[in-house]
Formats: sequence, structure tokens, C-alpha cells
Amino acid sequence: MNEQGILDELLALLEANGVTIRNEPLGGSGGGLCMMKGKYIFFLDTEAPSITSAVMCAEAVSKVADIEQIYIKPQVRQFIENHSNQTT
Repeated sequence: MNEQGILDELLALLEANGVTIRNEPLGGSGGGLCMMKGKYIFFLDTEAPSITSAVMCAEAVSKVADIEQIYIKPQVRQFIENHSNQTT
């Protein structure tokens, strides 16, 4: 699975867990997760490379979902495990 495929799967996981996705040009940083008025919003940087956005998504998924309790494609699960520990 390529980087864009992983990013698409991660975005779907965020949406499935109640996170609103907003596509915004943010200068290439990849975006990030925030909470506004009690709801999670993930800002996806439309100027960032897919890999950068995928790493930010992996970190967000690990914060909003119990990945041990849901089915995630093996390559996507490995990506989350490899990248979500960077901020914990």
C-alpha cells in the first residue's frame, strides 16, 4: 500500500470515530488534530506531502480510537504503531 492509500485509510478511521476532516492550505506542515467546542477536527494540510499528512493522521488516530479494539488493515496498523509513539 502506498502513502496515499495509507493516508486515505487513516482519514477514514478518523471520520469513523467522529472526527471532522477539514482540507486547508497550511504551508506544508501536515495539519493536526484539535478540539473545538467539544468536537475533534483534523486539519489536513493540502500543501503537505502525503507521508507528512499520514504521520499526523496516525498520531491523531491513536488519540481518538482504541486501535486494539477495531479492525485496521495490517499495513495501516503497522504505520500507526510506527508513527504514533513519536508524541507519546
